[in-house]
Amino acid sequence: MTLPPSAPEDPAAPNSTGLGRLWTLLGTVVAPTTLVTALLYYFGWNHAWWFFNYFGVSSTVLGFSTVDYLMRSLDALFIPMTVTAGGGLLAFWGHDLLRRRLARGAEPRVLRILVPVLACIGAVLALGGFWAVVSPAFFLNRALVLAPLSLALGVALLSYTLHLWRVVLNYRWRDDSSQDPAGPADPEDPADPEDADNPPASPTPTPTPTPPPPPTRPEWATLAEWAIVFSLIGLSLFWAATNYAAAEGETRARRFVAGLPTDPYAILYSADSLSLSAPGVRETRCHDAKAAYRFRYDGLKLVLQSGNQYVFVPERWTPVDGVAVLIPRSDSVRLEFAPPTAGGAQPPHPRC
Repeated sequence: MTLPPSAPEDPAAPNSTGLGRLWTLLGTVVAPTTLVTALLYYFGWNHAWWFFNYFGVSSTVLGFSTVDYLMRSLDALFIPMTVTAGGGLLAFWGHDLLRRRLARGAEPRVLRILVPVLACIGAVLALGGFWAVVSPAFFLNRALVLAPLSLALGVALLSYTLHLWRVVLNYRWRDDSSQDPAGPADPEDPADPEDADNPPASPTPTPTPTPPPPPTRPEWATLAEWAIVFSLIGLSLFWAATNYAAAEGETRARRFVAGLPTDPYAILYSADSLSLSAPGVRETRCHDAKAAYRFRYDGLKLVLQSGNQYVFVPERWTPVDGVAVLIPRSDSVRLEFAPPTAGGAQPPHPRC
């Protein structure tokens, strides 16, 4: 089976009419910048929630701004976006290689192999992803992003397999239509001009009719197919990125705790007693009656300052008995920072 030389179009080129129409409709409904900003805000919020949840603090009380959440979303989405872009690039390169081979008129044997193989793989992956949606105890849900990626990859493979199957049908129609409908001539029975008025008794063989071309799909069917495919893939990637953002937020919190001995000390001065009783935190009362800040607290490490809140944790914070301290930012408190000393010892205790 070979491609007829007279075929002007590329049979492996995807039908972009429905896809372009879908993007146009989406652009008129949702502004791309607004959608991207909303997604970044959500993933940044998810990252912040799980980071501070590790310390037992609700991130909603910290007064994060939109810029804060957008900055945190970069940490949550850097690896997922890199992996997705790399996988998409490899997929486009592979499709372009197949398209160029078919455009040169090569036999589509590779399609006969790829179509059933990709269909089986895609069906298994999609079925596993759908099963993970309805069954939280399914083994794919035990991994971080295995279930959503299985669903996304399965749907993508099934969609691409359907495209290849349509290419195979197009090839078959072209091969059938390229055959000579009159049939080959018989060299042993040349035409005799004298017998032109005496036709043979047997009837002339009826030419084989050209098979009709494959039916054209209506535009609404193409739009509906692309919309469903992109919805399933988009929701799966959204699911995967959400799980990754949550895991990355908690991982960052664990790394922060592991690096507490090397972080600078935050020495807190206060005009009034704060009655801090966190493990490892010492309160010292200054005896100078004219001191503006008469209470000093050692053994704290600053996590961050957001809005009007300081978030501190003790130097020896542990998930078992560790506490986080939120101090309102005001003129009644003052901070000093001191570098960590050798051996993890606290800085010298100066007089107030």
